[in-house]
Amino acid sequence: MNDTRSWDLRLGYLIHDVSRLRRVSFDRELAPLGITRSQWWVLAFISRNDGLPQTKLAKDLDVGKVALGSLIDRLQSSGFVERRNDDKDRRVKRIFLTDKARTLIDKIRPVTDSFNDRLREGISQEDLEITSKSLYRMKNNLIELGAVDDNGSNEL
Repeated sequence: MNDTRSWDLRLGYLIHDVSRLRRVSFDRELAPLGITRSQWWVLAFISRNDGLPQTKLAKDLDVGKVALGSLIDRLQSSGFVERRNDDKDRRVKRIFLTDKARTLIDKIRPVTDSFNDRLREGISQEDLEITSKSLYRMKNNLIELGAVDDNGSNEL
């Protein structure tokens, strides 16, 4: 195997392993607060976009409607979100945080900050910025690869 191919494989495995280990570790950090990383991810997004329609939320989070619906169901039954009918189109359900969720978010932010500080330990700001720019470019490249249909035209 040539060096370039070997490097590509190592990079792919490293990205996968870092992502997997981060998910597992972060779930462990959140467990005492009675919430999962997936639920936190949805709550954090809603906190920045309170009142989005559920279908738009699914699209923005790049999650299937059914999967998000199940997450919203669990969050609603726990008292963290509420679904409200849209004023103009009663078929549209908008998702809003409750006061209970805002209280939880205030408790989770220091946990998240501490976790991220420990995750970045020993890495310079310059290295973090280079890594971030590189991963962002890779993400955009992947989006572009997925946004081209069989005829080579852009679906976006």
